[in-house]
Amino acid sequence: QVQLVESGGGSVQAGGSLRLSCTASAMNSGYSMTISRICMGWFRQAPGKEREEVASINIDYSTIYHDSVKGRFTISRDNARNTLYLQMNSLNIDDTAMYYCAAAGGPCHGRDTSMVYWGKGTLVTVSS
Repeated sequence: QVQLVESGGGSVQAGGSLRLSCTASAMNSGYSMTISRICMGWFRQAPGKEREEVASINIDYSTIYHDSVKGRFTISRDNARNTLYLQMNSLNIDDTAMYYCAAAGGPCHGRDTSMVYWGKGTLVTVSS
């Protein structure tokens, strides 16, 4: 039902910033949609490592962050534009990963929230 497309990845020096975007649309082009009532989040996976949740944002705009990015990353959403964002500041080499946008079928409800829609990812490479 929902198609997610990430953008904004790239290669940056340590200490730099990037802003990732994720646009959502209906898979069927004949329909419109809104993300206003679903939980959304950013995940990342580095080579040789397991996927981890970077941040998520609920329908009431409440947020949670992985400890490693607290104070550096900010997740936000623009429901009118069906867009999710991740502002990444003070990047370090450990942030290098493929970043994925994801969405649930409803509001967030703790760790039991199941992300059922996934983007194909955008690559972030941080060099020293």
